[in-house]
Amino acid sequence: MATIQRFEDLEIWKKARSFSNLIYPLTFKDPISSDFRYKDQIRGSCGAIMDNITEGFERGSRLKFINALTTAKGEIGELKSELFIGLDNLYFSEKDFQEFYQLADEITKMVTSPVIHLNKTDFKGQKFKGRK
Repeated sequence: MATIQRFEDLEIWKKARSFSNLIYPLTFKDPISSDFRYKDQIRGSCGAIMDNITEGFERGSRLKFINALTTAKGEIGELKSELFIGLDNLYFSEKDFQEFYQLADEITKMVTSPVIHLNKTDFKGQKFKGRK
């Protein structure tokens, strides 16, 4: 199996990007665009999911990647909470909420899986490759 060399090739990052591309445009439309705090919060969470996956991967260390994935998982949890706020304030329909929440759950599972795997391996990371 080939080692992934670029964060853009990570399936988890691709899924987080797709999710961001689904949620982010909503923040430019009313009523979300008029709720500045909510808009900023939901944008920040979407971006932080992708950013943490990227940052952790690029650090080249297994432990740094685990830490960053755990942070990304926290951001997904925060976004799920924000989805409830959006639903409760009628920013989107119950149907849209269910779609968004299901995608967030999929990303949570995708983040959790590599953390479990990385916690079981002795591989230290790309930046340690070839070191004794």
